[in-house]
Amino acid sequence: MSAAPAPLRMVEVSGAEALWLLEGAASGRLIFVQRDLTVIRPARHVWEFGRLVVRTPVQAAAGRLSATYHVDEVRAATGTDWTVTVAGPAEVITDPNEAAHYRRTLAGWSHGPHDAIIRIRPQTVSGFRLDQGAES
Repeated sequence: MSAAPAPLRMVEVSGAEALWLLEGAASGRLIFVQRDLTVIRPARHVWEFGRLVVRTPVQAAAGRLSATYHVDEVRAATGTDWTVTVAGPAEVITDPNEAAHYRRTLAGWSHGPHDAIIRIRPQTVSGFRLDQGAES
């Protein structure tokens, strides 16, 4: 008779490991509040100079907003499941040269008025892994 598999548990990862996982991924979800509603949009991202730059299909609002970015990887067969969340103040990149750079380097989900480049200045970074091990 074989032993039952160890239960899965969530294990918090360090901020450095969370950023490493984030850098290794290409896409996630941008979460923000617009007109008292929580909006979630698919996005592509890059981590540069301590900032997270996100390209996402939203109509760019002027000014600053608070945003959360969530990325995860779930691969049941490999046991490498993890999740990372970054939150902080955000701003739409309006400089035409900088925006053009990110439009060239980040694949878009849509083009036109619903194609925004947003910079998030992280105030919190958290991450978790699913671990198959003994309970503590």
